[in-house]
Amino acid sequence: MSGVEIGIGQRPQNNRQRAVKFLWTGIWLAYLSAPVSDLLHGGHSDGVRVLGAVGLVAFVAWYFALVFRAGRGAADGVVLGSLAVLAAQSSILSLTLGREWLVLFVYVSVASGAALPPRFARLTVPAVSALMTVIALSVPEGNEYLASLLLPALLGGFSMVGVRALIRTTIELREARATVAQLAANEERLRLARDLHDLLGHSLSLITLKSELAGRMLPEHPDKAAQQVADIENVSRQAMVDVREAVTGYRRPRLPGELAGARVALTAAGITAELPAEPDLTGVASETESALAWALREAVTNVVRHSGARRCTVEVVRRQTLEGPVLELSVEDDGGGADSGPGNGLTGLRERLEKVGGELEAGSARHGFRLLARVPAVPAAVGSGA
Repeated sequence: MSGVEIGIGQRPQNNRQRAVKFLWTGIWLAYLSAPVSDLLHGGHSDGVRVLGAVGLVAFVAWYFALVFRAGRGAADGVVLGSLAVLAAQSSILSLTLGREWLVLFVYVSVASGAALPPRFARLTVPAVSALMTVIALSVPEGNEYLASLLLPALLGGFSMVGVRALIRTTIELREARATVAQLAANEERLRLARDLHDLLGHSLSLITLKSELAGRMLPEHPDKAAQQVADIENVSRQAMVDVREAVTGYRRPRLPGELAGARVALTAAGITAELPAEPDLTGVASETESALAWALREAVTNVVRHSGARRCTVEVVRRQTLEGPVLELSVEDDGGGADSGPGNGLTGLRERLEKVGGELEAGSARHGFRLLARVPAVPAAVGSGA
């Protein structure tokens, strides 16, 4: 998809994007039918027709060059000069060939909004419209065309200004989102480093101290040295337990993160993803949320790899049952149906859910395959071990 999408004010990155932008821009050349009709049926001499055709081709070529130059970092003076050339061409053709050629000013206004920064376009769009008004009043019966062209010139130019501002805001938002993600990753790495330092700093210092002490005691007091070695073993074992618990906490998946990852995986596989917004996890224990996150990961993996689906719908719903509030995760696709046998990870997933008091249902749905994971929405009375 990224190879095709190209916005106004952005430079095409490849031939496909150039072709798309050329076609999209070329559609609006249909409004040049009035000048073309005037050349063919306006009663002009052959020489005037040739000169008019050359002028129209030069105008269109210059217009395309200016529009495609947008986003290439061209100096504002170069763009203003190019717009001045377009305005001069429009003026000369309108004054010499008639009112039908006033439509060229609409293209000048649109090019102004598409190629210039907003601070300049806010001035040039009205200026082009004013120039068109002056030329229209100077051309025989031009005032009859003025009413139908003045509003399109103003709206077309300012709409391009708005679209460019929207694109710029979108790009800045994406960059800010990427920056926030990078900062969050850096903060997570710093937190991991800080926690590991706090966990291992004291233990390693104690191990080093007792090792030196045991080395000094070993020749004369082997029994005391053996006690120090036993202490070293106990400290190192405890350090291993602490590190294992810390790493387990960092590796525990979270449901919001898995939802974001599911959207990326489904979109990359060409599957239309319908996912909920931020789920309400009030009253859900971390172990329970982790089990639900694993269920989502397993379900989306099966959809991407085995289902052949075109659409996948994920729902996270809180319900009240006789046993108390529960949180349900539903993943349904419209594919040919995933294998529900024991070899596809569902058995392990069911066991993981049962450990936190949840349950798993998986089977054929109306349009494909559906996985439903249900977990308690209140913290367990007795915490489970690590």
